[in-house]
Amino acid sequence: MADRRKTPNAQLRAAREDRFQMSRQEFAELVVETGQEMGEPVGCTARLVAAWEDGEVRMPRAVYRRILTQLTGHTMAELGFRSGSAPAPPAVPTITAANRPEAQEPAAGRRASLADSAGACLSLIPSRAAADRAPGRIGIGDVRAIDQVVTQLFAHDHDHGSAALRRDAAQALHTAYQWMQDGTYTQTTGRRLRSATGHLAIAAGWLSFDSGRPADARSLYSEALATARIADDPGLEAHAFGCLSLLAKASGRPREAISAAQGAQAAARSHGTARMLSLFAMREAAGWALMGDASATDRAIVRAHHLYAQGPAEADPTWLDFFQPGELAGLEALARADLGQRERAAAGAEQAVLLFGDNFARNRSLYTGDIAIHHAVKSRPEPEAAAEAAGRALAYLPTVRSDRLLRQLHNVESALARHADVPAVADWLEEYRTTVSC
Repeated sequence: MADRRKTPNAQLRAAREDRFQMSRQEFAELVVETGQEMGEPVGCTARLVAAWEDGEVRMPRAVYRRILTQLTGHTMAELGFRSGSAPAPPAVPTITAANRPEAQEPAAGRRASLADSAGACLSLIPSRAAADRAPGRIGIGDVRAIDQVVTQLFAHDHDHGSAALRRDAAQALHTAYQWMQDGTYTQTTGRRLRSATGHLAIAAGWLSFDSGRPADARSLYSEALATARIADDPGLEAHAFGCLSLLAKASGRPREAISAAQGAQAAARSHGTARMLSLFAMREAAGWALMGDASATDRAIVRAHHLYAQGPAEADPTWLDFFQPGELAGLEALARADLGQRERAAAGAEQAVLLFGDNFARNRSLYTGDIAIHHAVKSRPEPEAAAEAAGRALAYLPTVRSDRLLRQLHNVESALARHADVPAVADWLEEYRTTVSC
């Protein structure tokens, strides 16, 4: 049975307070600055530093391990972090019954790590979920366990997609709903439990969306929205609206995408941060672009960049960690593509991939596929450049397991088919068809 108790990391906190004499926000900014100097851009926040010090994260992701070692000159053990039986990527737990791997690991090692971390989804709260009995008393520790599930689901998904996690997330959500229905808890804990369950519903919805199940995603996002209103949680409400906007845009419903994005911004104004508002402004821009309204798109994009430039805030939620400069550039590139501005879209997608560095493999794979498509279909096609980008996108398989990536590669194939007489394109088409048929 897994031990859910947290052990505060006194060593890291002492290093921050005594050696560096910094607040958590200042230390997070130093981590970001050090990462930039190392060529490893990250979005460290005071919230993440708190999670390290409070013991919510037993071992940082690989990129943070490298940065912290460079910054402090100490190993992870010396800084108070704890791994399991051996140094390994963090597990991705859910609360069902029953990380990211290093880019330099051999492919077989990456696949093994994926299987291990997905399987570890069954280990976080087995004491409650495995028993066929009433959940009993629910405390704040249980709520924090759900929060940890959500954080680690998103962290794993950013690197590897949703295929290995979707069912575990659904079972975890079932367990959380059982806690709400049958457990006993105080009013304060109940409100926090509802919010945590709403965020878990969003995580499960996102995994459904990435797995090509938009109807399931819509249902889960709607559940999260209803939960947000019952719990009086405007941050959760904004997040749910933002996800509904993304889903509406992907389903070809631009007016709904715009309305949902505006709803997200309205909810976030009373609770959210500049970064949250920036993301939702970009969601609105996507809707306007799909409608073909270039002026409204530009206004929303300018607003998004202005808000993003205000910088991160300690109140930024953990789920927002993916909204890096690379994602900002990538979302603008997608809007430019919908407006038919292929040259700007290609440049923006290239910038997004570069800004992500080695992080967020799934998003990098999708934007790399965008690059290939833009080069293939713009007014003056560059089939060799398209084939080169297509090769980079294909290389993400099978580490990234995302239905969206498979659909993207299919779209790349369709875009390149017209250039099949170019040797580099012909080689890629053969490699793609061999790979996906295996």
